[in-house]
Amino acid sequence: MESPFPGMDPYLERTSLWPDVHHRLITAICDQIQRHIVPRYIAQITPYIALEQIEIAVPRRAIVPDVGVYERDAPGVAESTAVIDAPPLVGTAVMEVPTQYARIEIRSVNNETLITTIELLSPVNKRPGPDGADAYEKKRHELFLSSVHLLEIDLLRGGRRPHLAKPDPLPDAPYFVFLSRVERWPEIAIWPCPLQQPLPRAPVPLRRPDPDVALDLTQIVQQVYQNARYDLQVDYRSDPPPPALSPDEARWLDTRLRERGLRD
Repeated sequence: MESPFPGMDPYLERTSLWPDVHHRLITAICDQIQRHIVPRYIAQITPYIALEQIEIAVPRRAIVPDVGVYERDAPGVAESTAVIDAPPLVGTAVMEVPTQYARIEIRSVNNETLITTIELLSPVNKRPGPDGADAYEKKRHELFLSSVHLLEIDLLRGGRRPHLAKPDPLPDAPYFVFLSRVERWPEIAIWPCPLQQPLPRAPVPLRRPDPDVALDLTQIVQQVYQNARYDLQVDYRSDPPPPALSPDEARWLDTRLRERGLRD
């Protein structure tokens, strides 16, 4: 089954699903680029580990409790029925789990010089704080000063966007693509990506005078969606994961899913 959305599917942003989505997207992006840049360049996947806040599912392994209540036969003990108050709320635990992500580095074959970095932003890149968005901004600034092109693909609605001096604020859109070219720094090209439209064909710059490579993001998202069978893992009858869509986006999404028979 194809994704019911023309571009990014907001249901793929679910915290428990996103690490798999990220891994598959990075691999598909690298494969699409690779066939257009050899033999002068090579695209490499560079993994890194981040602590992500993931909702905990019901465990399947044995747990050793801090306090245990055990049953044993005890003759002479009378049975009693306790009155227990039911909890008014039920929550889901969240914990920081080491999660593997990756970026793509395009290097020249002759001397392995780093030419272009492609970042598919993860939740930790956008989480406010010194170990999240602040750390990503520091790494980003180092790339700006190192004569490396930087292509940033932000397919997450939540969290803090990469810092820009202008425009401030960014246009109202759920997703963005940012491109910093070495020869045009500090100018950054920006593609706002509405939920209702396909994702852009983004340029991947190489070393001059070699032409850009076109990265078809819509094709990649659709390919990954079908190969991973995300249609079996997503409940389109429910709302997408937070943050909430705008009223216009929510109405469009509901209509779109009803037209495709995914909602009653």
